Amino acid sequence: MSIKVKFFATLRESLDIDQVDVDAAKAPTVADAWHAATAGAVMPDHVLCALNLEHVPPETAVSDGDEVAFFPPVTGG
Repeated sequence: MSIKVKFFATLRESLDIDQVDVDAAKAPTVADAWHAATAGAVMPDHVLCALNLEHVPPETAVSDGDEVAFFPPVTGG
C-alpha cells in the first residue's frame, strides 16, 4: 500500500526529491504525504497541492494508490 508523491520546479530542486513512494498508512492526508516524503520538512506557505491531478487543500484525505503532487506558488509579471 503506497502513495506516489511528486515535487515540481523549485520544490524539486530545493528538496532534491523528484518522486517518492510513501506508505499509505503514514500519510492519511496530503499534508502528511508531504511530511512522510520529506522526512518532516516544513511545508512552505502557499504550496499548491494536487491529488490525482486535481488541486486540493493540504487537509484532503489520501487513499492507497493515489498520486500527490506539490508545486511552488506561481507568480508572473
